[in-house]
Amino acid sequence: MIAILDYGVGNLRSVYKAFETVAGPLGIPVDIVERPTDLTRWRAVVLPGQGAFGDSINNLRRQGFERPLLDAVETGMPLLGICVGMQMLFDSSEEMGQHEGLHLIPGAVRRFADTMPDPAHPGHALRVPQIGWNQLHVRQSDPLLANVPSGVHAYFAHSYFCDASNAGAVLASTDYGIDYPSIVRYRNAWGIQPHPEKSHTVGLRILGNFMTMVANAGSDDTAGAA
Repeated sequence: MIAILDYGVGNLRSVYKAFETVAGPLGIPVDIVERPTDLTRWRAVVLPGQGAFGDSINNLRRQGFERPLLDAVETGMPLLGICVGMQMLFDSSEEMGQHEGLHLIPGAVRRFADTMPDPAHPGHALRVPQIGWNQLHVRQSDPLLANVPSGVHAYFAHSYFCDASNAGAVLASTDYGIDYPSIVRYRNAWGIQPHPEKSHTVGLRILGNFMTMVANAGSDDTAGAA
């Protein structure tokens, strides 16, 4: 039912194992797709990601996944981008030069400033990258965040953040020098910046919510507009 794209990213197996953990009780099969194919054979697709934006998007295109992915999303298929996979859903990124994204969520990926003051250590700047636990501040309700209370902690590891052009696409934000989108949705594309496979209970809950949405597709609003 759910396809996880294997286009050469480092966190594929850990994401797959996290999905397997929540798939069992729901009875939902999870497949790793290693080559371009008609993704509408599945009911949802997951785009994992780790490392630099440019390398990731280039790998995706070089291996021929871009067109099948966009075609599937165009039909209304739910898509979940994770970490750099979320960033690739946006229009562009400034990481190590300018790179074109998938244009599924309006906005750009930008680097955290090196001069953001650290409130816990006056006179010092926050470290970039952000590595560690931080809070998710829920901004609007969505099936992806069912039973995820505002203020829970998730695990982050990134130097670049998504700057969403559409405020209505922001489901949750996180404060790290600035208040930036950490979970987003635009139509049938969702993105989550923290690593759900490293975020323990809250990460598994979010993945479980995605799988439940897919299983219940047709009885909820998974293809609605943000």
